[in-house]
Amino acid sequence: MNIKQFIKQHRDEWKQLEHLISVLQKRKNTYTAMDIEQFNRLYQKAAQNLSYCQTYFSNEDVTVYLNGLVSKSHNLLYKDQISSLKQVRHFFSTTFIGLLLGQWKAVVVAMLLFSLGALGSFFAVISDPLHLYSILPGEIAKNVDPTQLGSQDGAVDSALMSASIMTNNIQVAILAFAGGVTFGLLTVYVLIYNGIIVGALAALFWHYGKSYDFWAYIVPHGMIELTAIFIAGGAGLLMGYKLWVPGDFSRGFHLKHQAKRSVQLLLGTIPLFIIAGIIEGFITPAAISLEAKYIVAIITVFGLILYMLIGKILLNRSLSNK
Repeated sequence: MNIKQFIKQHRDEWKQLEHLISVLQKRKNTYTAMDIEQFNRLYQKAAQNLSYCQTYFSNEDVTVYLNGLVSKSHNLLYKDQISSLKQVRHFFSTTFIGLLLGQWKAVVVAMLLFSLGALGSFFAVISDPLHLYSILPGEIAKNVDPTQLGSQDGAVDSALMSASIMTNNIQVAILAFAGGVTFGLLTVYVLIYNGIIVGALAALFWHYGKSYDFWAYIVPHGMIELTAIFIAGGAGLLMGYKLWVPGDFSRGFHLKHQAKRSVQLLLGTIPLFIIAGIIEGFITPAAISLEAKYIVAIITVFGLILYMLIGKILLNRSLSNK
């Protein structure tokens, strides 16, 4: 390939990259996932073209031009890396909310799958309490005792419990998310299975007349924790759906494209798991009244709603400025 053919073949992509650099510099930190993906693709191709030119057209003007273009792209890509706090704030206030609003249907499906498992096990145990031993893992079924609920409040190592709970919940979310690569089948299993456990336990405590007490120990952390699991599960389900129904694009393309969005959704749930773990480790087992624990649950719900509303406002403002 001679230099004229090379320039003709790649010139449009270089112009696109120049234009995108100009646009992104004006927007400062208000980048969308599509902007980042397009920029990354064009930047990588320009870097490859520069490498080719340095080998075959080292003394030509196009090599100097590409060197400058790649340098601009590199500076834009890695600028303000020190001010990571600003980037983190932008991610959680705008990017994460935008992804969540764009994929809310998958999150609702994840919630329905969890609810399906919970309702099925609840009515199974209600009809016959002995079903508990065939539904729950043996270790849980043997150790749960409704009559002892609250007997050890204030006597547990809250810090150790909080760290253990956070680790476990994040592992569940990662499993639900990663299950997307199995065409979503593992994600469906994780969601239904966790719903089955909650439903069976709820039925057991209902049988002992302890439902009010049981939910007082569940909802303070559960509202945030389940929301995070549903988001992670929704990300896995959407990835699995794209593999089942690839449409006009290959499954490999969807796996690569959707995985990026799903990973961002998963990362967005980490603060939710941290908050849920702190509540479950320090407030849930605390020696306070059941009513106080329900108040904490109400506060978490209002906190989630407020976060979504503020995030949506910031997202709309960001889009209007483009």
